[in-house]
Amino acid sequence: MAMTRSERCPPGTDPAPGAAGAAQRYVEVRGLTEELSAPLSAEDQTVQSMPDVSPTKWHRAHVTWFFETFLLKTALSGYLEYHPSFSYLFNSYYEAVGERYPRPGRGLVSRPGVADVTEYRAHVDEHMTRLLAGGLDERSTFLVELGLQHEQQHQELLLMDIKHVLSMSPLDPAYRDGSAVVNGPSRARTGWVGHPGGEAALGHAGGSFAFDNEGPRHTVHVAPYELADRVVTCGEWLAFVDDGGYRRPELWLSDGWAMVSEQRWAAPLYWRHEGGSDWTVFTLLGRRCVDPDEPVCHVSYYEADAFARWAGARLPTEAEWEAVAGERPVTGHLLDPASPHPAPQPAESFYGDVWTWTASAYLPYPGFRPWPGGVGEYNGKFMVNQHVLRGGSCVTPVGHVRPTYRNFFPPKARWPFTGVRLARDAESTP
Repeated sequence: MAMTRSERCPPGTDPAPGAAGAAQRYVEVRGLTEELSAPLSAEDQTVQSMPDVSPTKWHRAHVTWFFETFLLKTALSGYLEYHPSFSYLFNSYYEAVGERYPRPGRGLVSRPGVADVTEYRAHVDEHMTRLLAGGLDERSTFLVELGLQHEQQHQELLLMDIKHVLSMSPLDPAYRDGSAVVNGPSRARTGWVGHPGGEAALGHAGGSFAFDNEGPRHTVHVAPYELADRVVTCGEWLAFVDDGGYRRPELWLSDGWAMVSEQRWAAPLYWRHEGGSDWTVFTLLGRRCVDPDEPVCHVSYYEADAFARWAGARLPTEAEWEAVAGERPVTGHLLDPASPHPAPQPAESFYGDVWTWTASAYLPYPGFRPWPGGVGEYNGKFMVNQHVLRGGSCVTPVGHVRPTYRNFFPPKARWPFTGVRLARDAESTP
């Protein structure tokens, strides 16, 4: 039976670069993963500092497994898998594809080693080059682009995870030497961008790649509101800390206050009080003094919500964020391998530096359907107990984020590059 077009290439996800463009893009994306891994020793690449973190070598192998599993095994005639156990070791959560090694134990697997993973990547790259040179059908073209977008997600995860790994050392080792990007000091006061309310379109309109959770595009109603034109800074967060923000239960959701009490949160993740009014923060560039002009980073949804309440504001819904930010070009401080650290934001910056929490639970849009086949497990199965984040961060690869991109994490998560953008209600215009 012939496949329908939606089975070959889901609607609204046309990748479209052509054979030559796909081959070049494949080389560039795969090369960036190796560039990001290059500063790390074999020991660095094997450590797992908590169950949510994966070793660097696992990220490098898993994205390679994706191309082998969903493309080479099905689309390249005569291909034999590289190692019979790799499909078990490097499957993440694709239950329909087969069994998988438990996530919390990834750091216990010392073999295959880093050199073995490098050989595995080279093997798959060689065969992917053959596949790309031979021409692709519509479904395979879509899967190549999905695999590249997937690898870009893991490039961000790689940096998130290695930051947590390195932070465990009392030596405060730097991922690499470098200086943070400086866009100039942030303004003393937050500006606000007004929206009159009414009907707003939410979701991807098609015509280019998007994940299945970004659609279908649909209409929502928003009341008049204002969105902050920059994210919350470390200086503003210091004022929250100094005002007892982490000691005032009236500011917190019940689950959030339970986390504060259980985990003894007193500041964002990676901050350390040095005495008096001095705070330092661990970064991928080493430990340094907290810069009051930089965006606050590594705060949970619970902290973001408590700060917003303290500030007399609230968090925006994802529809409110998209109605304003979706009209702006996707420009801002995204991944620069030499400087993976948030920078002071210029006026009306809506992308980069830090992902911003929204008040929206991560749920399916009306009419949502997961992609057919094994890749259908990519997003839909996680639509519970998560909150949506928007806008990208300083470790999001350039070209990966879109106005409709829906990132998501549990509300207690702090190790992603997460920050806060405020919203507030506006009076309706007569």
